[in-house]
Amino acid sequence: MTIAQPGDRRGPVQIRDVGDGDWAQVWPFLRDIVAAGETYCWPRDTTEAAARTWWLGKPGGRVLVAVDEGRVVGTAELHPNQPAAGRHVANAGFLVAPSAAGRGVGRALAVRTLEVAREAGYRAMQFNAVVETNIAAVALWVSLGFTVLATVPAAFDHPRHGLVGLHVMHRPLTEPAAG
Repeated sequence: MTIAQPGDRRGPVQIRDVGDGDWAQVWPFLRDIVAAGETYCWPRDTTEAAARTWWLGKPGGRVLVAVDEGRVVGTAELHPNQPAAGRHVANAGFLVAPSAAGRGVGRALAVRTLEVAREAGYRAMQFNAVVETNIAAVALWVSLGFTVLATVPAAFDHPRHGLVGLHVMHRPLTEPAAG
């Protein structure tokens, strides 16, 4: 799938399944985002091997990448939120390279991931831990039809803001995502 980004004169971002050689481009920005400690609950010193296993190896999972001019600039991983009786609800994680921030890469990944989830038979998507200070992500999810179901107070130790809440967000997949 190729999605043209408004205002981006360089052309469309391609969203596709992760390929064998893509990890080498994903790891540097995944490492930096996790090390910053502002949006993921992962240990800030997560090793490459652990990150690769966690991102690419979830049972029942699928990983997408956003490619711009031959470079991977974002990634999303989709998997069941829970096994067995909870497998009809999807969960996903998203990362956009800081160099591509503000260009619609996250939205393109999100829209495609919601489509893939619907195609796979998921009935809803749930995020268990959206850091409330991640204003851009929260705004994106709300614009795509997600609702904040609850906020767990002081559940995330942010390196600059201290203890902040984690949102639990949800969206039914009965309607297509607004692009």
